[in-house]
Amino acid sequence: MKVKHFLSIQDLTAAEIKTVLKGAADLKKKQHSGMISEPLRGKTLAMIFSKPSTRTRVSFETGMTQLGGHAIYLGWNDLQLGRGETIADTARTLSRYVDVITARLFRHEDIVELARYSDVPVINALTDLHHPCQTLADLMTIQEHKGGLRGIKVAWVGDGNNVCNSLMLGCTLVGADISLACPGGYEPSQEITEKAKLNARKNGSKVEITHNPEEAVSEADVVYTDVFVSMGMEKEREARLKAFKGYQVNPQLLALAKRDVIFMHCLPAMRGIEVTDEVIDGSHSVVWDQAENRLHAQKSLLLWLLKRF
Repeated sequence: MKVKHFLSIQDLTAAEIKTVLKGAADLKKKQHSGMISEPLRGKTLAMIFSKPSTRTRVSFETGMTQLGGHAIYLGWNDLQLGRGETIADTARTLSRYVDVITARLFRHEDIVELARYSDVPVINALTDLHHPCQTLADLMTIQEHKGGLRGIKVAWVGDGNNVCNSLMLGCTLVGADISLACPGGYEPSQEITEKAKLNARKNGSKVEITHNPEEAVSEADVVYTDVFVSMGMEKEREARLKAFKGYQVNPQLLALAKRDVIFMHCLPAMRGIEVTDEVIDGSHSVVWDQAENRLHAQKSLLLWLLKRF
């Protein structure tokens, strides 16, 4: 039987996303009620990280523990990868030891190769092109606060980065509209944009791309931003901060959205740059629910990939 991997949110159908989100909501209720369930007892998750992390690492390790399994953190240089072993050989070896692999890598091509040679499910915990686990948590958060996803307008303000790519695909798969405001030269991947537009045509949603934050945010149900200078882009800092001037999410910009708008950020936030304290700490902010939902969504994803529901 072919192994199911999760390298992009596009690897799931709308129905499969719905199933995973329902599982995540159920797991969250159980967690908050103190109910203990360990369906992954005896299972092991290998976690390959070539980038540092707070939320991704802790949510996966904690989630696997709560499900009764075990997680092994493997920094790139903890493995023979750091000494020249091929990704293919690493995948073949780990597949003989563990039940599932998650990897947080720089190049998307590397996780594709890892999955190609793995006999167990591989989960993309972030690459330069996609961040699908974040999108599952984002959709879960929107659904919690808005009561559904279809017809919701999500406004993205900032860099057309990996989080933006995955969010655009995820929204259009479930029938949500997405409006993106990015400076010229910082738009999302053209290939992924075309996939999102195809999703939108199939699912009755819309994709809009503009250079005007006010236009994108107008009448939005959700306003979302991320850092303007991501990991590995520190040398571009000055040029990026200049390009993104005027793209900060502040109270004036948020006021153009619907009165019951929610503000989202995948974190970590560079306060005072892409978002002000008044917004991220304000009454519209759901960033801490969003961060918590990484735990529940990933637990549900693990169970679904390992065919526990």
